Amino acid sequence: MLRIRDLPNIISFLRLLAVIPVVLLLLEREFGWALVVFALAGVSDGLDGFLAKHYGWQSRLGGMLDPLADKVLLVVCFLVLGTLGLIPLWLVAAVVLRDLLIVGGALVYNYRVEEVEAAPTLVSKLNTVLQILLVVAVITDAGPLPLPPAWISVLVWGCLATVLVSGAQYVWIWSRKAAEKGWRED
Repeated sequence: MLRIRDLPNIISFLRLLAVIPVVLLLLEREFGWALVVFALAGVSDGLDGFLAKHYGWQSRLGGMLDPLADKVLLVVCFLVLGTLGLIPLWLVAAVVLRDLLIVGGALVYNYRVEEVEAAPTLVSKLNTVLQILLVVAVITDAGPLPLPPAWISVLVWGCLATVLVSGAQYVWIWSRKAAEKGWRED
């Protein structure tokens, strides 16, 4: 039975489903519409967060679904834009490998050390902002409004730098924590 307090989770789930039309629109090179759906997904991210915090409708499911929806949307956009030749494939590979490293490390830590308390670093938050800006800039440039190539270049290199630094930070921080806590016995 759905309740009003489930609204943030429903919005997050719809954002996860929004990946499908974004991908289809990008593949059809309907960049203006892809940008609109991507922007609506971004607005929904703010809305579900506001509702959850403002009304105390936070849940464990929402705590997992919200970042999952955000991450899936971004990674899939990177993969599609890379496939279309609009984002360098080496950057797509770096973004995906970093995310796999973080998720894999978190799973190992969660099951072998202790429950993971997600704590994004400042550089990781900056990386997310740069990734979003790059996706928006690339879609905008490919469709509705050509942008100066230097803008996209700065975003590409900024993304790479923050991918590398934040990935290294996570490895360093969680390796140290695991060494301090030790492995759990099953």
